[in-house]
Amino acid sequence: MHAPRKRFGQNFLRDGNVVTRIVRAINPQPGQHLVEIGPGQAALTRPLLETGCHLEVVELDRDLVPALQALPGLTVHEADALKFDFCSLAQAGEQLRVVGNLPYNISTPLLFHLIEQAACIQDMTFMLQREVVDRMTAAPASEAYGRLSVMVQFHCQAERLFTVPPGAFFPPPKVESAIVHLVPHPQPPVVVADEALFARLVAQAFSQRRKTLRNTLKGWVAAEAMASVEIDPQRRAETLTLAEFARLAALVEPQ
Repeated sequence: MHAPRKRFGQNFLRDGNVVTRIVRAINPQPGQHLVEIGPGQAALTRPLLETGCHLEVVELDRDLVPALQALPGLTVHEADALKFDFCSLAQAGEQLRVVGNLPYNISTPLLFHLIEQAACIQDMTFMLQREVVDRMTAAPASEAYGRLSVMVQFHCQAERLFTVPPGAFFPPPKVESAIVHLVPHPQPPVVVADEALFARLVAQAFSQRRKTLRNTLKGWVAAEAMASVEIDPQRRAETLTLAEFARLAALVEPQ
């Protein structure tokens, strides 16, 4: 029996009913190209293979690799998902469907890594810490709304599907989990001339959450300029819509 490793953030899914719900949510079709991140002990991997999809997995823990390699029809990549080139797996004109129970300790940087490769991704279905899913799907002016909300929603349509209790895993995590479905936008929902600049502006605006835009964006956008696009400089970043962040980004001189 493989002992879950804390340094890899391993919590192995053990609840068959939850696995069935996840597979139904993914709805894999024969011939589709799926990539699973962190297959662990193959709780999700085996039922995915049974659907007839073309499945590849990315697993960092070398002790888990031999058992995965023994599964017929499965291609295993022993690699760090944070550094992995997912688009290298896609054939010309093909888009991948990416799935997985993501380790909580790397979930946010991994999401940003995948978003950078969204051109080759059809959709993503992940199990994450519920708090992270709440942030990804949050609306402006809500407690969970922040940088992750803005950046994920700029790149993807995000939908929370259902929650998963700690008892579905071994060992049970100390938090609830949730399933989220992400579909990359063919075109961002707002027009942004410089996406890297937009990302830096959003990060800066949320860098001191309790402060007003006048303070957090000092040196980036003058208060008078904010007012010129109908954004009150006394507002906080958590109240701004995606479109309003885009209007602010258009005022920033490239740095």
